[in-house]
Amino acid sequence: MTEMSFPTIAPANNNTAHPAVQRAFGFSITATLVGLAVLVAVGLLSATSGAAGLPVKGVFASLFDWIPLFGVQSTLSTTQENILFEIRLPRLVLGLLVGGSLSMAGAAYQGVFRNPLADPYLLGVSAGAGFGAVLALGFGLDLSWGPFDTVPAAAFVGALVAVLASMTIARGGGASPATLLLGGVAMAALFSAAQTYAIQQLSENRAREVLSWLFGQLNTTGWKQIWLLLPYTAICGVMLHVHRRHLDVLRVGDDEARSLGLNPVRSRLTVIVSASLLTAAAVSVSGLIAFVGLVVPHIVRLLISHSYRVIVPLAALVGAAFLAFVDIGARTLLAPSELPVGILTAFVGAPFFALVLWRDRWSNT
Repeated sequence: MTEMSFPTIAPANNNTAHPAVQRAFGFSITATLVGLAVLVAVGLLSATSGAAGLPVKGVFASLFDWIPLFGVQSTLSTTQENILFEIRLPRLVLGLLVGGSLSMAGAAYQGVFRNPLADPYLLGVSAGAGFGAVLALGFGLDLSWGPFDTVPAAAFVGALVAVLASMTIARGGGASPATLLLGGVAMAALFSAAQTYAIQQLSENRAREVLSWLFGQLNTTGWKQIWLLLPYTAICGVMLHVHRRHLDVLRVGDDEARSLGLNPVRSRLTVIVSASLLTAAAVSVSGLIAFVGLVVPHIVRLLISHSYRVIVPLAALVGAAFLAFVDIGARTLLAPSELPVGILTAFVGAPFFALVLWRDRWSNT
């Protein structure tokens, strides 16, 4: 597909850009730098917090010890090294990948459906992905070939069925934002019922494991789940990043998009498939974590920009930091016990969703 050309604001002269463009670009760069600083701070807090506290200086020394050029000697004990590299860091990286994936998918769904309330959870995509993953996990179909696994594949099929069904219901009801959300709620209820039925067919121990997984968690020992999720996050993340400009064009309607040289059907299909696969991969390793794809793109939209050229990459950055920070609370609030991280995101996301609905209602009156 050839690169699209977009109208630009004519500069006052040939040497300087328009002031509005300069301000928007500068604000995006500033927001990105702030986001990276927050991400580093959250990562450091996550690595040092927990039932077994690790010293900040020791964590830095241990990390730099892995880089031969620095010549820094680790000051952590063998037990502390194992905690850092086999438990804390894999869990942190998994939280960053899942949070960034769900946030990017949410931003993509909001753009492609022109609905600011769309997200993987509310559209039923997470529930569909969860049903596919439950079938693979519960009935011994979790087979792997190198970095690829049947669980994300099964989750992807369920996610794609759910989003297509939600779209079909929305078109039958006039393709309004309300019918799209109602279709998503219907799909979520249907797949949740199917999950419950499938779990009831499992043995008691296997059912307990699957139910614990469905609540949403980032429990991991080692790096296997990271290597499983990373290819999907990289490939689908690049696809959504490349198509982020298309989301801005699709907001003005298909006819206008065609006049600008964009194939709306192809772009919409690419975005939906990429976002669904990204959601499915995240769900397959973390279970159902609600509202991340709704809350984070809204925060970026309200504080930084309404353009999806900015929202998509910044949503990935903010979403990664957000879920990693929430996971710190899940690990420490009831230490030494843990809360499922999906419960905490629901406590944050449900009031936020109600606030967005209330705000939209009063803005339209």
